[in-house]
Amino acid sequence: MLSDPFFIDQHWLKRVARLPSPYWSVRAKSQIDLIVLHCISLPRGHFSNHYVDELFTGKLAVDAHPDFSDLLGVEVSAHVLVRRSGALAQFVPFDRAAWHAGVSQFQDREQCNDFSIGIELEGTDTDAFTTEQYESLVVLVRSLQLHYDIPKPHVVAHSDIAPGRKSDPGPGFDWSRFWQLLAEG
Repeated sequence: MLSDPFFIDQHWLKRVARLPSPYWSVRAKSQIDLIVLHCISLPRGHFSNHYVDELFTGKLAVDAHPDFSDLLGVEVSAHVLVRRSGALAQFVPFDRAAWHAGVSQFQDREQCNDFSIGIELEGTDTDAFTTEQYESLVVLVRSLQLHYDIPKPHVVAHSDIAPGRKSDPGPGFDWSRFWQLLAEG
C-alpha cells in the first residue's frame, strides 16, 4: 500500500469514505502549505466506534457517554481521519478550512486553519499508533504534498502550532518511523 497514492479529485480523496462536516469555512489564504497531525478518540482510549464521525459531522449525542458532557456546542472537524485499521474518512474538502487547529501559529503566521490540512489519527497522545495507520498516513501525506505542492518539512504536530494548549499527537506518535517511511517513498 505504501506505493499506492490516494487520488484527489475536486479536493476530495477518491476511494475514501466521505462524511461531510458542517464545520468548515472558506479559506482566507488559497495556498495550502502545511499538514497538521492530531489524534482523537471518543471516549478517550476507545477506538473503532462512530463517535468521532458524529462529532465531526455535528451529530454527536453528548448524553451518549459521561465523557462527552464537555463537548456540548463544540464545532470541530478535520479534513481526514485515519482509523486504527488504516482506513480513511474525509470530512472537509481540502480547498476549505476545516476547524481543527484553533488558536495556532506556524512560522509567524496565525490561524493555521487558513493554510493547512488537518489529519486526525484515531488514538491518544500516549498510546502507540498502528502499523496500518503509519502506512496510510504516509501515502496520504505524500499524495497531499504532490497534489498541493506542500514542502516536505511542513508536516507538524498540533502541539507544534498550539504549544502549551495542545499535546497531540503526543509521545505515542513515532516521528522517526513516520519520517523514515515518508523518505522511503
